Amino acid sequence: MSPTQELASGKLLLDEPAERVARLRISNPAKRGALDHEILDTLAETVAHLDARCLIVTGDGHVFSAGYDIGNFDDGNFEEAAEKLVAHPFTAAIEALDAYPYPTLAAVNGHAIGGGLELAVTCDIRLAASGVRMGMPPAKIGLIYSHTGLKKFIDACGVANTNELFHVGRNVDAERGRQMGLVNQVLEPEELERASVEMAAEIARNAPLSLAGNKRVIRTLRDYPTRLPAEVERQLVELRESCFRSEDFREGIRAFAEKRQADWKGR
Repeated sequence: MSPTQELASGKLLLDEPAERVARLRISNPAKRGALDHEILDTLAETVAHLDARCLIVTGDGHVFSAGYDIGNFDDGNFEEAAEKLVAHPFTAAIEALDAYPYPTLAAVNGHAIGGGLELAVTCDIRLAASGVRMGMPPAKIGLIYSHTGLKKFIDACGVANTNELFHVGRNVDAERGRQMGLVNQVLEPEELERASVEMAAEIARNAPLSLAGNKRVIRTLRDYPTRLPAEVERQLVELRESCFRSEDFREGIRAFAEKRQADWKGR
């Protein structure tokens, strides 16, 4: 495990809990993991420069994230504060995470509400501790959510469950979240960190060309849910065919036959 780097005035922690695995921990316990501008800006910048084969996003202690820090609002000029909320690149952090070339894994160690839940849903794989609560409260505060955010929930858990989350506005427990598609697995709280690091390490040991290539294909299929444009389909076919010419594919076949860990080169 590498030494922990303190980012965003200590509200974002970066370490390497396993080889080729990076972990970002939201550490803002005084505000229940709320995502302020400094955390979001630093997250976007940091993710853009990481090259780990798997990235874990989690909270510090018993908190994941209560969402966007509405404490940023200025009661003296509420309309101006709201405009700043819309103008601030919250989406930049989400887009940086979504664009990460290798798999991302959310370890939801505590309650994930609002923008905190969107941050988790943006990750490719999501593990949650039993007992955590997840919810989207826009209807409770008069907010119309972004279409990009709503699309992520539709992609993750379907229209019916997205309707329930956003129209009812009621928090759900981890098991209900698993049933809805918000998380892949629910684990006991004391098992979550170990399980998330073990899964991330297993991912990171796999072929980098496969990890990046399959993630690109999945993202493209998500963006074109009905029919692929001819040019996009051609690009995906070329992407798949390129693996057959790679050193890593030949090494993977040899390693599989010899029952050993492959020595990936990423080419």
